[in-house]
Amino acid sequence: METDTILITGALGQIGSELAEKLKIIYGKNNVIISDIKNPEDVDYDGIYEVIDVLDPDRIKEVIAKYNIKTVYHLAALLSGTAEKNPMFGWKLNMDTLLTFLELAKDKVIDKLFWPSSIGVFGPDTPKDNTPQNPVQTPSTVYGISKLAGEYWCKWYKEKHNVDVRSVRFPGLISWKTPAGGGTTDYAVDIYYKAVEEGKYTSFLNEGTYLPMLYMDDAIEAIIKLMTTDESKLKEFKSYNLGGLSFAPEHLTAEIQKHIPSFTISYESDFRQAIADSWPSSIDDSETKEDWGYDPKFSIEKMTETMLDNLKIKLGKA
Repeated sequence: METDTILITGALGQIGSELAEKLKIIYGKNNVIISDIKNPEDVDYDGIYEVIDVLDPDRIKEVIAKYNIKTVYHLAALLSGTAEKNPMFGWKLNMDTLLTFLELAKDKVIDKLFWPSSIGVFGPDTPKDNTPQNPVQTPSTVYGISKLAGEYWCKWYKEKHNVDVRSVRFPGLISWKTPAGGGTTDYAVDIYYKAVEEGKYTSFLNEGTYLPMLYMDDAIEAIIKLMTTDESKLKEFKSYNLGGLSFAPEHLTAEIQKHIPSFTISYESDFRQAIADSWPSSIDDSETKEDWGYDPKFSIEKMTETMLDNLKIKLGKA
């Protein structure tokens, strides 16, 4: 192939499914290869799909060689709530696979790598309000531990081997296109689905639990902006903070009630409450904005209107 191509792992997940569509518009659908572990007949995708178990380095190398892939967006991971239930697999999936791609970049098999970190790298000793770029980091979950270790591996490969690896710390991500996937912040997706389908929601996080959030359109724009910024402008070799919105379940409830006045919420916290309590309530992303021009657009009002309008159509409730 004459044109270098892009590989997205974990591409059927919340981020990957929307990132793929945006990258296809920019680079052409034949230059964006998506991968996951589902059988091809179960995948509805207008483009090239390859089955890849990211724990199989040989299969990864095979696909990279087949399509002359030079840029990888490595999104496959086990999220916070799911990883707590299966910690050894969570560590293996989140860590071993990152190292596979960092080694490929070190060996010049690929040129550039995107890998997402998370607010899970913070912890109970981290300042909760306006969390800075480089605070004390004491993660209390398997997910957070793996992401923090991953950040330092990325930094090491950058400093020792000049690997071009780029990363952001995602807050909770909200989208109407893909259902919630097992994360602690996923209540902020599920609440909209339940509002449209049932008119009520039982939150697994307590009232007053503030968490940083970001609408998916802003997250996708951030990834693309970071990956297309000149490498010389990037000063942070671990992961850049991403802020955006900060709210608690009752704030989403109030916004939803502006559109669905009868909507109600109740609270039955589970193990994810302790995870949320260890995370920041808001993020300082001033260095991110300064270095590469990060500029989120969605307010809680605009996000809620967009979510409800699209879910009513998607769920046949319009």
